[in-house]
Amino acid sequence: MELDVVERELHGARALVMADLVAGDVAEAEIVSLVEDAVTHRRWWVQQWPEGVSFVTGLIAQDVQDALLERYGRWPLCPVCTEDGPHALEVEPELGPDPHWVCTKATVSVAPVGGLAAVLRR
Repeated sequence: MELDVVERELHGARALVMADLVAGDVAEAEIVSLVEDAVTHRRWWVQQWPEGVSFVTGLIAQDVQDALLERYGRWPLCPVCTEDGPHALEVEPELGPDPHWVCTKATVSVAPVGGLAAVLRR
């Protein structure tokens, strides 16, 4: 696979995840470092499995979400369910193209990865 394609996908994924972090007002320097770590890891991953290049956006979003959970707590919080207590959205498909943030409690797609601003800033 051409390096240009891999880098374009990785940079696009970084931009989409960063947009969601900004929308949730959590794009602090330490958290941006988590995004960079995820991109670095997935760069290696896609070099090992080039056919997975279209999956990197969802994987980077999941990597950042997991790292945030370990250090800061759940993110992004579901804007749909307001009565059951706070819970995080999940990325679906777990391994596939066109990833979305979904609420598994309400079984609804909330936004594509990179599109949280449309639902969080109402």
